[in-house]
Amino acid sequence: MGKKLYVGNLPYSATDQILAETFSAFGTVESAKIIMDRDSGRSKGFGFVEMSSDSEANAAIEKLNGQDWEGRAMNVTEAKPQAPRDNRGGGGFGDRRGNSRGGW
Repeated sequence: MGKKLYVGNLPYSATDQILAETFSAFGTVESAKIIMDRDSGRSKGFGFVEMSSDSEANAAIEKLNGQDWEGRAMNVTEAKPQAPRDNRGGGGFGDRRGNSRGGW
């Protein structure tokens, strides 16, 4: 089983393909994804890479963490599991008690 890596402090010009190519020098890249802002469509400056083995992932961390990419020092670490999100609710037209607000 592989290991998922967090890759931070990326330049906004980075793409999924370039990220995959960069990490493929250390082994088989199962997936590479830059996280995009849903409103602007612009990169958020970080992403995730999944390597096919722990040894390949560790080699990538060792060699790429702190390396310069277009003037930015990459932050490459083992990805932490995503924390569960609380149900924030949202949407709808009501006050805190669930009462509907007047119509238009």
